[in-house]
Amino acid sequence: MSLFQYDSALLERYPETRGAIIRVTGLQGGASSPDLLELYGQEQAATLERIGERPLSELPTIAAWRRCFTGFGVRPTQYRSAVEALLRRLTKRGDIPSINRLVDIGNLVSIRHEMPVAVFDTRELAPPVSVRFAEGHERFTGLGEQEAQQPAPGEVIFADTTDLVVARRWCWRQSAESAAQADTTEALVTCEAQHADSAGSVERALEDVTELLSRFAGGEARSAILDVGNPVL
Repeated sequence: MSLFQYDSALLERYPETRGAIIRVTGLQGGASSPDLLELYGQEQAATLERIGERPLSELPTIAAWRRCFTGFGVRPTQYRSAVEALLRRLTKRGDIPSINRLVDIGNLVSIRHEMPVAVFDTRELAPPVSVRFAEGHERFTGLGEQEAQQPAPGEVIFADTTDLVVARRWCWRQSAESAAQADTTEALVTCEAQHADSAGSVERALEDVTELLSRFAGGEARSAILDVGNPVL
């Protein structure tokens, strides 16, 4: 059974799409350990030093996602990709707060590689999760929200087989149902890129996520790097 896939129509329009997709079972959730928090703090400091005074829009990975968002009709300065939002928080406020060990691991790898990394709790999802263009009837409930919304037709979404939207505007915002919690034991982790020559950076992000999960959260992982020639996990 397939667990995750990129729709063919999406890949036709965005042939540079590349994603490291990891299926992990037997995870240990909860708060981040002191060792993980120390590593997370060190990565934030290193990222601030690396970026310096450069505008985030000049980073190749961010610029590529901005073009992608514009391509499906979204203003990228109004709805920022998850990685740009993280780096914006870090460069403007000086830190990214800890949430839990799974989210912290994802955010650590995201700022290190300047790519969106998402951790999806799969307990309420009906696989496969597909990255595709929305038709407009699907349902999405954001974190902290009570009422479901419908994505705009043509917007890129992650959705399961019941039309439950897992993430809106590709890598902008996750759903309440899929957010990694303290008691998450099974998850899909995605590390995605749109910039040219992204193969090496996606592979390194995959290695980092796999190592950090094994070290701090345990579990068994199965992974693949997906692209236009290999669109299904």
